[in-house]
Amino acid sequence: MPNSEDHRYITRALELAQQGRGYVEPNPMVGCVLVREGAVVGEGWHRYFGGPHAEVVALEAAGEAAQGATAYVTLEPCCHTGKTPPCTNAMVDARVAKVVVGCLDPNRRVAGNGLAQLRSAGIKVALGVLAEEAARLIAPFTKLVSKKRPWVIAKWAMTLDGKLATRTGSSQWISGEASRAAVHQLRGTVDAILIGRGTAVADDPLLTARPAGPRTATRIVLDTQAVLPLGCKLVQTIDEAPLLMAVAEGAPDERCNELEKLGAEILVLAGEDEPARLTSLLEELGRRHMTNLLVEGGSHLLGSFFDMQEIDEVHAFVAPKLIGGKNAPGAFTGLGLAEMAEAIKLQGVSYETLGEDLHVHGFVS
Repeated sequence: MPNSEDHRYITRALELAQQGRGYVEPNPMVGCVLVREGAVVGEGWHRYFGGPHAEVVALEAAGEAAQGATAYVTLEPCCHTGKTPPCTNAMVDARVAKVVVGCLDPNRRVAGNGLAQLRSAGIKVALGVLAEEAARLIAPFTKLVSKKRPWVIAKWAMTLDGKLATRTGSSQWISGEASRAAVHQLRGTVDAILIGRGTAVADDPLLTARPAGPRTATRIVLDTQAVLPLGCKLVQTIDEAPLLMAVAEGAPDERCNELEKLGAEILVLAGEDEPARLTSLLEELGRRHMTNLLVEGGSHLLGSFFDMQEIDEVHAFVAPKLIGGKNAPGAFTGLGLAEMAEAIKLQGVSYETLGEDLHVHGFVS
């Protein structure tokens, strides 16, 4: 049975793992703590894609003190050779006495085999300490390896009466500087950022992280007929960050060619309607091993993802402002749900005050 010490050190391992966010994808974030005779002798986390795994970093930090130690790891140690050798081998060679694990690896090449190898080598194994927290940490990785699609993060800023803009389309700025800084930080950790053509034209955004984060996101515009103005900021800053135009079959060749000449990538999406085209887009991003997709709007695009049940995580920034108006857009359009009993209740919700705004963050179960 897990004890308070198990919880304490897995909690620390989870904290360490978070430091890999934006650096390790498409690998999962992993943290490891080595404890011997009640003292921490080594710590580590997976720092970057292709680099040594958390267990190896912690073992190297511990040196000979790893012998007879207990390893607390957020994720089942790998047992196959990829870009690095198996972590199970490293633990056996270091003569670790026990391994406490948060959750199993969803990758079929591991999925229990890592723990089996440790047990066969005489190492004690405990599984499921803070399992929910450990599984949530690697949820984007789990979705990528199981469904071959990226984790979808929906983000929006709205007034207290639930509006994304006024009836004339004015939206800059609903949220304050602190909220916008948080969005820039989020942008710097994802693989791609998606908006609709309407938002691209109305707001003329850059969609870059300022200051830059560990990742440079591909900026994607869903623009069925490729009519995005060539003079917009997204096109004019292609040298700073990639621009992918997701267009429908039959989009004018002339417009597509003009955008390509300026450096944009044209991706033709199969499908007769928007849900089908969005499915095609998610599948293509999965083939490209993109782990996290940030959907920034507008309300039509957010509503489409909601109706398709493709939203995995939410970042909502609520400003203490009122603008009213029946024609002012809300967060989601689309069909929506028929009954309040069907409402999606977020899990793992956190609330943070950013200046005058409220940042609500949660996960769709």
